[in-house]
Amino acid sequence: MNIAVAQSGGPTCAINASLLGVYRQALKEKDIDYVFGSINGIEGIINDDLVSLNTVVRTNDDMDLLRQTPSTVLGSCRYKLPDFNEDSAVYEKILNCFERHGIGAFFYIGGNDSMDTVNKLSRYMSSINKDIRIIGIPKTIDNDLECTDHTPDLVLPQST
Repeated sequence: MNIAVAQSGGPTCAINASLLGVYRQALKEKDIDYVFGSINGIEGIINDDLVSLNTVVRTNDDMDLLRQTPSTVLGSCRYKLPDFNEDSAVYEKILNCFERHGIGAFFYIGGNDSMDTVNKLSRYMSSINKDIRIIGIPKTIDNDLECTDHTPDLVLPQST
């Protein structure tokens, strides 16, 4: 099985570290053959603009730098999926990309709108009986995630 990961929304201090966490764990899993990164969030899936994370994270130094760099190394977007009952065309593009690349799980890192995308994609896959797992990794710069007490972000040391 292959997996894909994407980043979306505002670049928090934890968003690249989350990408690295997905990648590192995937490297340990014998059932995962390939890890794709989606350029510019869900738009990369829609446009079939994927890269091998091996080309982004090549060395341990790359991993250390990525873990500490506040940005979105894969790029971001603010694309909002329509309701699939009203317009399924974009969902069909996403499904075609997943199937073309053998993607069995998709990880989406971001805030409230990103988690809305996760919810919509998950419901769509369920509605068409596709066993493609859609996993949200919540990260937000403005603490706008519903049903959360707080979200990961950078804690700066207090000056004395």
